[in-house]
Amino acid sequence: MKKINAQLFYCLVIISTISCNKKTGDGGWPQYKGSDANIHYSSLTQVDTSNVTQLKLVWEYHAGGVDTANHSQMQCNPIMIDGLLYGVSPNMKLFAIDAATGKEKWQFSPFDSLNGDKRMFFILNNCRGVTYWTDGKEDKRILYTAGSNLYCVNALDGNLVKSFGQDGKIDLHDGLDRDVKDLFITTTTPGIIFNDLIIMGSRVDEGAAAAPGHIRAFNVKTGKRAWIFHTIPHPGEAGYESWDDSTAYRFIGGANVWSGFSMDKERGIVFACTGSASYDFYGGRRTGNNLYANSILALDAATGKMRWHFQTVHHDVWDRDLSSPPILVTITREGKKIDALAVTTKSGFIFLFDRANGKPLNQIVETPVPNQSDLTGEKLSPTQPVPSSPAPFMRQLITEKELNTLLPDSSYQEVKKRWTSYKNDNMFNPPSLQGTIVFPGLDGGGEWGGPTFDPTTGLLYVNANEMAWVIQAVDIKNIPVKAEHYLEAGTRLYRSNCMTCHGPERKGSGNFPSLINVEKKYTAASFDTLIQSGRRMMPAFKQLNTVERNAIASFVLNLQPQQNKKFVDTAAAKKNDPFKLPYTITGYNKFLSKEGLPAIAPPWGTLNAVDLSTGKYVWKKNFGNDPAFPNAKEPTGVESYGASVVTAGGLLFIAAAKDGKLRAYNKRNGNLLWQVDLPVPAYATPAIYSINGKQYIVIACGGGKMNTASGDSYVAYALPDK
Repeated sequence: MKKINAQLFYCLVIISTISCNKKTGDGGWPQYKGSDANIHYSSLTQVDTSNVTQLKLVWEYHAGGVDTANHSQMQCNPIMIDGLLYGVSPNMKLFAIDAATGKEKWQFSPFDSLNGDKRMFFILNNCRGVTYWTDGKEDKRILYTAGSNLYCVNALDGNLVKSFGQDGKIDLHDGLDRDVKDLFITTTTPGIIFNDLIIMGSRVDEGAAAAPGHIRAFNVKTGKRAWIFHTIPHPGEAGYESWDDSTAYRFIGGANVWSGFSMDKERGIVFACTGSASYDFYGGRRTGNNLYANSILALDAATGKMRWHFQTVHHDVWDRDLSSPPILVTITREGKKIDALAVTTKSGFIFLFDRANGKPLNQIVETPVPNQSDLTGEKLSPTQPVPSSPAPFMRQLITEKELNTLLPDSSYQEVKKRWTSYKNDNMFNPPSLQGTIVFPGLDGGGEWGGPTFDPTTGLLYVNANEMAWVIQAVDIKNIPVKAEHYLEAGTRLYRSNCMTCHGPERKGSGNFPSLINVEKKYTAASFDTLIQSGRRMMPAFKQLNTVERNAIASFVLNLQPQQNKKFVDTAAAKKNDPFKLPYTITGYNKFLSKEGLPAIAPPWGTLNAVDLSTGKYVWKKNFGNDPAFPNAKEPTGVESYGASVVTAGGLLFIAAAKDGKLRAYNKRNGNLLWQVDLPVPAYATPAIYSINGKQYIVIACGGGKMNTASGDSYVAYALPDK
């Protein structure tokens, strides 16, 4: 009898953990990352370690909307409800397909509701998933964001639910308790449901002209705002004192939840992780610890009131956003089960808290760090919080021994010379005029895919990026210019607004494209529309007036007839502009050799399995291989974007790498059991579900990132019919 009761209890725990819809049962994938817990876990066992090698492609759906010229992407983790799979195409069309066959049921295009206004096309953004809500009867809705609008679509037929917001949508510019109509705002990650509320985060500009990242809940039936939590506190709110400037809430942006949420419905708590405050690399206009940027937040899901919080980085100047939501886990301490919250960071740390009260479950030490900056006005925090356990899941410092000896000797010597010239001896060295090695880098450590947790074993899995970046600050001269031509003004305005992403020579940096010869692609009119509306990773620059935009166009597009025109200086009118900063950076530059290869030694990407109850690592593997180094003695590992899914069948499925493979590992020892070539790389997280007793593994193959081919395929794998 005890054995039967134990088994029954275990089943109830698993069902509660994955929060499955009644009609889909354990076989469903009813929401982004599978569940409120955000742990990427499937209880399905049909595909296991003994038969995974028999998986075959059973259908492929082409969503359409590929934009090869602009390296379109598709990072969606689709959901499966009542036999229908819902996802988003590269150009933001929502679709529903038969989850067993891939046959299309309907598509919804957000452009069709624009009444001929196609400007939203230019503010497309990656959509990593959608949200489902039902009243438990006939009302079934899909909510997702395209551009700056949150759309509400009938899940059965793909038509807008006109009773929601304004004719089926709400503008995310509205309801932020500040005028942000000219600022960039969208979302990349879906909201989460609590009763009749959808709780939303946002993606905002990472420059100075950024909207605040306040968290909002909207009534899912009407679209009306139900509550707001100010991540940049207003006067009278807790945390307001952590900003030295009492007016910071009026003009500082960021501190946004761009990676999504998790939910403890039983306790009525929604959990979120926030990004850094703007501007990312200079904090002279926002001195202080800057609550609630870079923080783990536990909010009352019904009211938005604070339950508890913890700040993981004080006064961030390294772009160390918390890049994935907290996950709900259960650990064992001294024989007792503890409901906990785990957070992985770009820095390679794992923070663990009691879910109910925020008490750290491992000691966190406020550790002295470098606190001197050569940037005027900067004021750094003298300490940063460092967890004592588990150990970091990646390297956190690049010494001379960590430079890449696989490079040709001449390249190695050049890399070594540059490494010596940069600030390089501490992971918390601030950005500098001489250049600072930022490692762990801007893209993790842990990235937006987030960690995976197996509730049956207590193991947490995280794929880590180990790539160094160089951030070099530049002093922007603020001397008023009495007489300028368009070319001179355009060059100046480019440096202050565009150089951060596209570099001083317009050659591009990081994931941002080159602007060399861009005049072959854009006319003056289309370029002006681009500047005003933005596109993908590029925010809108609505704060620039017509004359300023024309000056930038004359420089970038090499419009020689325009370059000699007299420019009427607007600096005097903008001398009190709160978005005008004394510093920018030369670009988002990876630390690479002159051939464009990693300057640091491998591994550049790993898969890690850690027992959260003990803090001990169970296994660690280099993830993927860079073919540029055929003489490497072992796989080099590669950067990865997207996450894994773990199953009760003993498997860990993950794509995420630029080599374009979907892999299955033995979850207990990390042995690679199966891999298959995908149509293009899948920078996304798989969805796993069952229909009519058949288990499917589905992933979106969008490519585009890291200069890989773009695609529009959703592919499904299953075992052959017997």
